[in-house]
Amino acid sequence: EERILKKVRRKIRNKQSAQDSRRKKKEYLDRLESRAAACSAQNQELRKKVQELEQLNGSLLQQLQALITQTSNKAAQTSTCVLV
Repeated sequence: EERILKKVRRKIRNKQSAQDSRRKKKEYLDRLESRAAACSAQNQELRKKVQELEQLNGSLLQQLQALITQTSNKAAQTSTCVLV
C-alpha cells in the first residue's frame, strides 16, 4: 500500500510540474508576443520618421542647389570699375 501511495504522490507531483511548465511557457510566449508587437510599432514609427527626414533632406538639397546657382550667377556677372 505504501508503494501505491508513493506512486500516486509521484503522479500528482508530475502532473503539477507539467502544469507549471505549461503555464511558464504560456507566460513566456505572451511576453514575446507583446515584445514583438511593441517592436513592430516602434519599427513603423521609425520608418515614418525616416521618410519625413528623407523628404526634408531633399527639400534642403534643393534649397542648397538654388543658393549655389544664385551665387555662381552673381560671380559670373561682370562689374565696371571706375578709377578716378
